[in-house]
Amino acid sequence: MLIVMKKISFVLTVFLLIGCNQKILKSKWTREIAPNNFTVRFETSKGAFDVEVEREWSPKAVDRFYQQVKYKFFENAVFYRVIPNFVAQFGSSDTVKIKAWSKYKIPDEKVILSNTKGTLSYARSTKETRGSELYFNLADNTRLDTLNYNEVTGFPSFGKVTNGLAVVSEIYSDYEANSVRKLNLLYSDRKKYLEEFSKLDTIQKVYFIK
Repeated sequence: MLIVMKKISFVLTVFLLIGCNQKILKSKWTREIAPNNFTVRFETSKGAFDVEVEREWSPKAVDRFYQQVKYKFFENAVFYRVIPNFVAQFGSSDTVKIKAWSKYKIPDEKVILSNTKGTLSYARSTKETRGSELYFNLADNTRLDTLNYNEVTGFPSFGKVTNGLAVVSEIYSDYEANSVRKLNLLYSDRKKYLEEFSKLDTIQKVYFIK
């Protein structure tokens, strides 16, 4: 039931070692401060929906989310772990991008906005590991507000779906844990992974609308 499982962390550790010298991130991007309030639109294979973000809900997470939206981190991300009445989790399959952004840690923060249905949060494994994967709550998962996992308490939400919640609720979920068990394939051979799990929904664009 934990948001980031040990197997996923192991997979990321292995495949983040795959890289190149391509310049895909400038350190100054990670110092940009988000507006106090903004809205982004997700265009996905299932349809479009909007998410309102408030910086006060989790300032460091919101800053990173703002930076990643601005610099196209989430384009082509995959909803690889979708559990009905729990979460729809997504992340990039670009190991070079992930490795670059992961060097800039996000300090852990207390929960202000509860993990209610339609809210958005970063997944994590251990201390200061938020930043590459996110999830939408598909139900009221308030137990995640106080869950202590690897010496960190709670998963702070920082945004909520304000338009198109029905789209989020319909993200494909029938693969259950099977698409997670083969997650290493997503990082090593995205095309083959998506051929095997062809019904998984993906994100085409995420961009600011106000």
